Amino acid sequence: MTTSRTGSSADIETDRDTGAGFAGLPGAVAVSHLTVYDWEAADGLRGGTPHLHLTCSEGYVVTAGRGAVQTLTAGGFASTALEAGALVWFTPGTIHRLVNEDGLRIVVLMQNNGLPEAGDAVLTLPPEHLTDPETYGRVVRVPEGSEAEQAAFTRRRRDLAVEGFAALRAAWDAGDEKPLLDFHRAAGALVRPRLDDWRARWETGAAEAARQTGVQLDRLTEGDASHLADARVHARLPGAHGRFGMCGRLDTYAV
Repeated sequence: MTTSRTGSSADIETDRDTGAGFAGLPGAVAVSHLTVYDWEAADGLRGGTPHLHLTCSEGYVVTAGRGAVQTLTAGGFASTALEAGALVWFTPGTIHRLVNEDGLRIVVLMQNNGLPEAGDAVLTLPPEHLTDPETYGRVVRVPEGSEAEQAAFTRRRRDLAVEGFAALRAAWDAGDEKPLLDFHRAAGALVRPRLDDWRARWETGAAEAARQTGVQLDRLTEGDASHLADARVHARLPGAHGRFGMCGRLDTYAV
């Protein structure tokens, strides 16, 4: 998020404005800065944890470095090059794995108020870890502990997901679509208990933002531009730095 404004950093850290209307980022997206992991995996590639999202599209704006995003869908495997200035996005169901070739840094745009970082993601773990939410949670939930302990856990989790991703890709390349479709079904079953919370997040986020646009269009059609008097500016600095994410270290905003 780029902001041009005079004032101290304390001014920027808080949103002091009031008024009617949706206060989130445009379209209720979320944004974070991602420094992609440079840990080497068993296949010799460095990077993040393969996973998919079930209800959210995600986009990358590459700000530095070089790498690729490997993807696997029902259409097959692909590898898309990433370099500074590249814009890449993908829809729900796209298994994606970031590969860091040289200092890869990305601004990540996430649909639905950042729901991908709040649960709308399933890692490509081997099938025995996808049987139920409790079993899955033991493998993916980063425990409390020192930074070194959290890094070690996150790296093991990444390696396990890379193992599962390699198996899915190998099966698809051999003409066997069943493992991928089985993974889709397992992912859907894992998130089912959380769908009510996700719906509430969507209703107060992206759906509300779209609804308000409809209201504004209706008023303008009637010759009423009074909502323009409610205009305000919001600004933030990152509220968290270096958090261990699925694909790398995250700087995130509270929006």
